[in-house]
Amino acid sequence: MHSKIPLLVLICLIFGTQISLSQQRKSPIRENIPLDSIRLSDPFILADKQSSTYYMTGTGGLLWKSQDLKKWTGPFSVTETDPNSWMGENPMIWAAELHHYQGQYYYFATFTNRDVHIDTVKGNVIERRASHILVSENPEGPYLPMEDPIYLPPDKPTLDGTFWVDTDGKPYMVYCYEWLQNWDGTIEKIELKPDLSGSIGEGEVLFRASDSPWSRERNDQGDTIPNKVTDGPWLFHTQSGRLGMLWTSWVFSDYTQGVAYSESGTLDGPWVHEKEPITPPNHGHGMMFKTFEGELLMAVHSHRVGENGRYIRIPTLFEVDVSGDRLEVLGEW
Repeated sequence: MHSKIPLLVLICLIFGTQISLSQQRKSPIRENIPLDSIRLSDPFILADKQSSTYYMTGTGGLLWKSQDLKKWTGPFSVTETDPNSWMGENPMIWAAELHHYQGQYYYFATFTNRDVHIDTVKGNVIERRASHILVSENPEGPYLPMEDPIYLPPDKPTLDGTFWVDTDGKPYMVYCYEWLQNWDGTIEKIELKPDLSGSIGEGEVLFRASDSPWSRERNDQGDTIPNKVTDGPWLFHTQSGRLGMLWTSWVFSDYTQGVAYSESGTLDGPWVHEKEPITPPNHGHGMMFKTFEGELLMAVHSHRVGENGRYIRIPTLFEVDVSGDRLEVLGEW
């Protein structure tokens, strides 16, 4: 991304249209919506065996449900945040994920309070933004706040938190520390309490955007330099037991996803990046899930410019294979 692009354009470019809680509650419920008719950034699909239902969420914080991944019903509003918390009355919700863990359903998401400014860097005002976790006994919510009002430092913009239980048996949130403040985005981990109701200790850096061999941009002088964006981490194991991580950045003007592997088999790495991206240009922010028939799929969003000049993001599924020691993308589902 070019450093002279206005901040608002950069944010829209990265995240697409954002939706506040007050806006999402106005959305009418529709049935039998084809997947490619849904406009959604950062799609996440939970294949819930207990209800034999697929639940999809993402940026905007709304929920869709399906029996076959092809026709969807929604969107439903499923979050109830505390208006007296740091989030304020109408936080934006980005990159929501649903995780079933120890009998409960957890809602990992990025919340933004646009009325609170925490910093100004290179002339850009940085709003209060952080990864956070809500909980419910039901995959359809409502998802409610837990014990800890703050999981991550309030003076750092963090986003795209995901869930992982490492080899030490402890639960962790893996998240991005946003490039808008540090100008070289990182992916970090922080330990969570056993019931995920709060965090323990401080975050630790796993790798930086500049560590990648494939993500690139041009500076003001036209020189090629490492891109600064880290986006959308997702952890997985290959069948050989190798620990991998999907994550997304940019190859000049193309939003693209790569993969890195941990040499130690733990979150601590070191993380070694594949030399080339694994998705076609302008597809990213991936996660993987197994269908009820046992097929492994990767959900991403496409990224293109529509006729009105606005960016369009559509959930897209790819068939993938992890039967060896690396992830292979087989083609669109």
